[in-house]
Amino acid sequence: MSLHTLVVDDSAVMRSMLIRTLRLSGLPLTTVEQAGNGQEALEVLARTGIDLALIDLGMPIMDGEALLVKMRENQALARIGVVVVSTEGSQTRIDRLTELGAVFIRKPFTPEEVRTAVLRVLGVGDA
Repeated sequence: MSLHTLVVDDSAVMRSMLIRTLRLSGLPLTTVEQAGNGQEALEVLARTGIDLALIDLGMPIMDGEALLVKMRENQALARIGVVVVSTEGSQTRIDRLTELGAVFIRKPFTPEEVRTAVLRVLGVGDA
């Protein structure tokens, strides 16, 4: 398993932190793409084969929940594993995200939390 990953967050600093955390987690990453909002993410998703997306909720233009809904409505994107990484999220919202097949983790996060969430959303055990 090697993961072509997309990190979506309106903060370039947070994207860098997530990418560094992914690398520290020991997950088998290939290419890591970046997007600053949901609309940019859809553009990346249209031109690349992404296996995993880590998505923030609070972003301009298109937020993370709207992006997740659009991904699940598109047959070509529906299979992508999604981890929502955010400081936001009431239990009602987390339940909605879970119903859409995402795993939610709260910022701040550890490499272990990220690894566990990614393995869970991809449906694989920790080797």
